[in-house]
Amino acid sequence: MRFMRLEDVAEELNVNMPQVRSLVRNGDLPAIKIGGRGVWRVERAEFEAYIQRQYAAAKEAREAIEQD
Repeated sequence: MRFMRLEDVAEELNVNMPQVRSLVRNGDLPAIKIGGRGVWRVERAEFEAYIQRQYAAAKEAREAIEQD
C-alpha cells in the first residue's frame, strides 16, 4: 500500500492521533490532503524516511551524551 491513513501511522508508531496530527502540522511527517473532505494520507516512503530521521536524531543525542 503506497499511502497510509493517519490512524495507520498512529498504530504503527504506537502513539495517539493528536501526536500524529502534530507531526503532520509541524511538517515533520509530510502528508497530502485528498479530496474535498480533507482526508490526510502519508506516503509509506515518507513514513519510513521519518523513522530513519528519528533513528539518526537518537544516535546523535546518544553520541552527544557520551562525549560529555
